[in-house]
Formats: sequence, structure tokens, C-alpha cells
Amino acid sequence: METKIAISQKPPVLLDLEATIDRVVEILEEAAGQGAQIVVFPEAYLPGYPTWIWRLRPGGDMALGNELHAVLRKNSVDIAAGGLDRISNAAAKHGIVVVMGLNEVDSTFSGTTLFNTVVVIGADGTILNRHRKLMPTNPERMVWGAGDASGLRVVDTPFGRIGCLICWENYMPLSRFALYAQNVEIYIAPTWDSGDAWLASMKHIAREGGCWVLSTATALQGQDIPSTIPELEELFDDDEWMNPGDAVVVKPSGEVAAGPLHREKGILYATIDPEAARRSRKPLDVAGHYGRPDIFNLQIDRRPMPPVDFIDKDE
Repeated sequence: METKIAISQKPPVLLDLEATIDRVVEILEEAAGQGAQIVVFPEAYLPGYPTWIWRLRPGGDMALGNELHAVLRKNSVDIAAGGLDRISNAAAKHGIVVVMGLNEVDSTFSGTTLFNTVVVIGADGTILNRHRKLMPTNPERMVWGAGDASGLRVVDTPFGRIGCLICWENYMPLSRFALYAQNVEIYIAPTWDSGDAWLASMKHIAREGGCWVLSTATALQGQDIPSTIPELEELFDDDEWMNPGDAVVVKPSGEVAAGPLHREKGILYATIDPEAARRSRKPLDVAGHYGRPDIFNLQIDRRPMPPVDFIDKDE
């Protein structure tokens, strides 16, 4: 059964959650109108990747960094409070699966810590999985906490088995193997990376895992940054491309099926066949007949790891 996919790399309304969700709903309407059954968004799309962290001077821009982080926190998604309800409703309305990158605020414990999260929303609007990035990269560690492995899962959808890793998690071989060992058919890599080296990695993963690989960053220029964001005009020029997007679809053979969509603020469409992933593993199945479990064994602790357990008197 063939599946029509759409990968959006349109810019968000940076640091404005409600306006960005408005944009998401419009994109889902557009993609559904083109027959898409799975719609993929970039890393941290709600309310945008904090690209300023790669421009701030260590120690010199601390006040600006703190101010921007406060705005980001106020516009991050509280999943428990229904922060994804409008997107879930749109997914159910159109009968499509949505893969969404977001800044998530921890409302359960600290109320303050942010996580770089990707969720898979089913065609009925149900959140099928939430995965928090295991290890933020370099200055990202000043923005996001480290997630646990509770979301390191592949989930069934009517259109194929979907697993996700975020950006440089895809350079962690054991994380990839965790998805391969769950019969992933559609491997999705929301990212902020782009270019030839990233494309080479996506092609390698498709070949290694025998799976379709979908990836995208956000196509973003300086002119896409709202003027209301404090002092960002000092960090970015209007015509500068902070990221070209480079949405891409790679076959299980490692060949590019569609894209990269370079410096275009649009949507990449493609048709894929999940059966091709299963067929591709006949000669090479790294989590199956091509493995050596008698020599190598991976153990993954997927239990949630809360920072505190409260034991009350009546329990």
C-alpha cells in the first residue's frame, strides 16, 4: 500500500506559539488537500528552533540570552494542559498522521525546564508517542534538558510503522539500532542540520536500517524573524539564510526519492511504499539475520525517570 507524505519546511512565527499553531493548521489543510497521509514538521517547530544560541557571545550576551529564553519558555507547549489539542483536532479532521517537533515545557515537576520533543499524532488525533531528545548538542544544553528513553519507540499507524530521532541523535548508533530493532519502516529525523554531510547520513541510515528516511530542517531567513523579538536584528541580516531546509525523502536502498528542497519555504511531497522497507532487508537486516546477538547485546531502559517519587501517607 502506497503512502503519500508531505514534509513542510515553511518557517514558523518564531517565538509565537499560537500564531505558529495557526500556521500548522493551515499547512495541514494544504497538505491534506494534496492527498497527504503523513505530514512531517521540523525540529522544535513550535514555536521555532532557538537559532540565536549559535550566535550569542559566551558571557557577553547573557542578558539577551536570558530574555529570549524567557519568551521561549512562555511560548513552549504544555502537552498535559492540551497544548497540542488544535493540531490533534486537525489531524483527526483530515485523517492524517502528524509528526511534530516542539519545545515542550515540563509542567509536571519543575514547571520550567524545556525539552526538545517530537510527537507522533495518529490519524484519529491521539498522541501515539512523545520522544524527548536524549542529548542536546553543544549550546542547546543551555536551552533543553536531557530526555529519557521512554519515547524511544516505533508506533503503528495506518500508513506504516514510524520511529523518530531528533537531529544529532541520528549520529548515536545505539539510538538508531533501538529503532531498527522495532521494525521501523518510516524513520523520521526532524533536524536543524542540513547540507551534503547531513544528506549523506540520511542515505546511510536508510541503507543501514532498510527503511524510508524523511528529514527536514526549517527554511529560515532573517526576514522571517518577527520584529517584535528583542535585539535579534543585531544577530541576523534580513537576506541571510540561517537554514536552507533541505527536506528530503530517501529510499531504503539509500537513493534519494525526493528533494532536497533547498532554500524553498514550501512543502515536499512524495509517495512511498512501506513494503519496500521490508523487502530491502532480505540481504541486510542489522537487527535480524545480519546481527550477532551471541556477541553483541543492547539493553535499553525505557522506564520513565522522574526526578522525584512522592510517597503519601494514605498509599
